Parts: sequence; structure tokens; C-alpha cells
Amino acid sequence: MNKIQRRKAHLIIHSAASAAAGVGAGMAQLPFPDATVLLPIQTAMVIALGKVFHIKLEEGAAKALATQFLAQKAGQMTARFLAGKLPVAGNIVNGSTAAAITESYGWMIAREFGEEYEKKVKV
Repeated sequence: MNKIQRRKAHLIIHSAASAAAGVGAGMAQLPFPDATVLLPIQTAMVIALGKVFHIKLEEGAAKALATQFLAQKAGQMTARFLAGKLPVAGNIVNGSTAAAITESYGWMIAREFGEEYEKKVKV
């Protein structure tokens, strides 16, 4: 991953993580999981990262990537949802967890796309 790609990925990932934090904090006391709103944010992040590394993604593939990651984090999201029942503290926990998950997911995808891009460039 070159400097320009890293800068673009940084902006995309941090923007998505900030949006996820707002969603997580805002939805802490609602009776349904925030994953329904986080999925489109994370899907858009994956698609944008794909553009940075010249990787064409079908929206379905991006959703599959996001869905797979969310499925792995189901236990974490359940715990976060339960913690969300606590006023103020629950909002902070829920928002922080949503941001951290989105941030780590974004950098994981950026690293994979960067490696794929470098393979294409070297061939």
C-alpha cells in the first residue's frame, strides 16, 4: 500500500468508524440490533476501499464480506446490545464498540486489498 492509498484508506475508514460510533451510541437503547444500520456503512466502506485499490466489487460481494464479519462478531454485538440498556454508559460502550469493530474491519480489508493490488502491479 503506497502513501496515497494509505491516506485515502485512512479517511474512508475513519469516516465509516465515526458514522458507526454515532449509530452505535444513538441506537443503544433501541430494541433492535444496530447491525441493520452498520451493515450499509461497512458495505460502503468496503466498496470505497475497493476503488482506492482498483478492485471492482459487486455490491453483493461487499455485503457478503460485511455480513461474514458481522456474523463473527455476533456475540460481541449481543453483549454490546445488552450493555446498551444502561443510560449514558451504554451509549458510550455501544458507540465505542461499533467504531472499534468498523475501524479494525476497515484496516483488515485495506490490508487485503493492498496485497491484492501489489500482486497485480508486480505481475
